Amino acid sequence: MKKDALLDAAESVLFEQGTQALTLAAVADRAGVSKGGLLYHFATKEALVKAMVARVIEEFDDLIDSHLDGDSPGAYSRAYVEATFDVLTGEDRAYRRWSAITAAATVPELAEPLNEAMRRWHGRDPGEDRDPLAAMVVRLAAEGLWEVVSHTPELYDGEQLGALKQRLLALLQR
Repeated sequence: MKKDALLDAAESVLFEQGTQALTLAAVADRAGVSKGGLLYHFATKEALVKAMVARVIEEFDDLIDSHLDGDSPGAYSRAYVEATFDVLTGEDRAYRRWSAITAAATVPELAEPLNEAMRRWHGRDPGEDRDPLAAMVVRLAAEGLWEVVSHTPELYDGEQLGALKQRLLALLQR
């Protein structure tokens, strides 16, 4: 069995049943492999959580990269907003995976890769944007919206999310 299928199984257990249910036995059962088969790829629960965190960070980095439109002022912040809304409005509702994985990464060494990614995503060179302070506010607003939607997905419908996205992007143009 491939690592991605094992990570998918772990994410399913985590999302559906919570952090307490995330055990190697539960993941192996969900994946339809023996515990030994899971241990071949992930020797510990911590290694499994670390791999889930690394995967979602890589996926978000790839989303940002897919929206970059050159080196124009604000390109990164626009790409960050676009990527965030891809996660929030996509069919797979990836923000739910993120929330579950973040909850599982409670031990500092497991959370550090996510903390480092946050420093990278939010600590960009202010000179890259027309209005560096506005860019920070926009990225933080997108991050906050992600957090709110993670806890109350029914709060905003697609039309409202679209309007919020357009407003955030417009703030970057000023």
